[in-house]
Amino acid sequence: MKRVVNINGVELGNGDVVIQSMTNSKTYDTISTIEQINKLSDAGCKLVRVSIPDEKSAIAIKEIVKNVNVPIIGDIHYSSKFVLQAIKNGISKIRINPLNTPIKDLINIVEMCKDYNVAIRVGVNTGSDLNDYTNVQLVEKTLDCVKLIEDKDFSKIVISIKSSNVLDTISLNRILANKTDYPIHIGLTESGTSKFGSIKSTIAIGSLLCDNIGDTIRVSIPGDPLDEVKIAKSILRASGKDNNFVNIIACPTCSRTQIDVNGISNRLEKLLEKENKPLSIAIMGCVVNGLGESKDADISVCGGDKKSIIFYHGKQYKVVDNEQIENTLLELINKV
Repeated sequence: MKRVVNINGVELGNGDVVIQSMTNSKTYDTISTIEQINKLSDAGCKLVRVSIPDEKSAIAIKEIVKNVNVPIIGDIHYSSKFVLQAIKNGISKIRINPLNTPIKDLINIVEMCKDYNVAIRVGVNTGSDLNDYTNVQLVEKTLDCVKLIEDKDFSKIVISIKSSNVLDTISLNRILANKTDYPIHIGLTESGTSKFGSIKSTIAIGSLLCDNIGDTIRVSIPGDPLDEVKIAKSILRASGKDNNFVNIIACPTCSRTQIDVNGISNRLEKLLEKENKPLSIAIMGCVVNGLGESKDADISVCGGDKKSIIFYHGKQYKVVDNEQIENTLLELINKV
């Protein structure tokens, strides 16, 4: 049985997979940081992490938490110097990396979090240490830190081990999942450019989710963190962890195609991207795969020359002129 850790109302380990992200504004720039956090929240992010490298960032937490509606995680490295101030100002969780946090500071952080009931993420990144650990050794080192925290009578813990290498990230988390019942935060760190990094992250995170490993995810790519949330939502949907959306199924198109599959599919996807309906819509260009997909989808179109067949729950609904396909599909979707 997985432990459940409550982060100020957001539960990790209860079976749901929570999306999180991290701001890239200066934390002490409260206006920009609050604006960014609220945009992330509106996009579906349930936890947001901010960096606390200095005192003014720790001070800023008080103003930030008053103006956002998601729990805020403080990212701490090298020292416990600003932790107490951040905790007193309303931080809900502290992320520490045991590879670059002295034992004395780690113990101080645990005692402070214990006093204020603030969660700790033991977050290891392979790039934060110059030692050449094997994957098994790195997991063991991470769990040694967890044991040290447990010995201080503290168990409000989340664990993550990340690498910039896809296969290592998958391997590390598979090993970890077999050795702990704490919630696991998964992601690929320092993934690269937005384009390739999103592909690498999808493979790493998606593979683990399909193994039922991972309680919260972050897609780490440079640029606007909103892009991280959009990709994370797609990963959850593709891996079957989120079914409350309109799934557009489209044939790859070939010379048999009779309708504008690409255009119809993309327009519908954009129109319906915020719909929280568990629906499958199949846009099929001809009868070869169209009849089979139409049987399995909630709503579908089987393309023909000038006229196409619309199916509803596997049964023929009506024949329409090709120009009326989109309107007819939208009418059916709105009825559901």
